Amino acid sequence: MRFQFLIWLLLALPGFVFAAPEIGDPAPDFSLQGSDGNTYSLQELVGSGGIVIAFFPKAFTGG
Repeated sequence: MRFQFLIWLLLALPGFVFAAPEIGDPAPDFSLQGSDGNTYSLQELVGSGGIVIAFFPKAFTGG
């Protein structure tokens, strides 16, 4: 029984967890802290124009 559940889980997960967004899919609401220390949510920015999210690894860190 446990083995069957694991097989089902492995077959079902890629469709639910690893599905890549398609062009035109709405983004889920989320909040991020900006470099100015303020927290911004997607919901409060929608309608204010184009939104660009950029990520830069911290400078001079190993790896």
